[in-house]
Amino acid sequence: MLLNVFSIFIGGGLGAVLRYLISFNMAKYLEINLPVSTFLVNILGSFIIGFLYILFVEKTDISPALKLMLTVGFCGGLTTFSTFSLELFEMVGNHLFFQAATYIILSVIICLLMTAIGAYFAKLI
Repeated sequence: MLLNVFSIFIGGGLGAVLRYLISFNMAKYLEINLPVSTFLVNILGSFIIGFLYILFVEKTDISPALKLMLTVGFCGGLTTFSTFSLELFEMVGNHLFFQAATYIILSVIICLLMTAIGAYFAKLI
């Protein structure tokens, strides 16, 4: 149990640091009225978790601690659904309904697609 908790802790820290670095660097280069860095990490996290799901279920015998570190920890720390929700809340509060709807639709469709693509690539190995 303690190994699992420690593994999630390490993975979560790594995922959160990567999310911060992506957000920091995206803010320097892009100035548009959508939260692109959150969108990007959710796409990336969806791909990774789809890939790992197939890898863990169909391909290899990996320790439970490593599975937890990579999925619950890393992907949980990397992806930002709570941030996504807050950004949508703020958009709606600022009456940016079109931007909010666009962000919801693109996020759900593209992240679902990336999960499927990640799963597809995992089946190739």
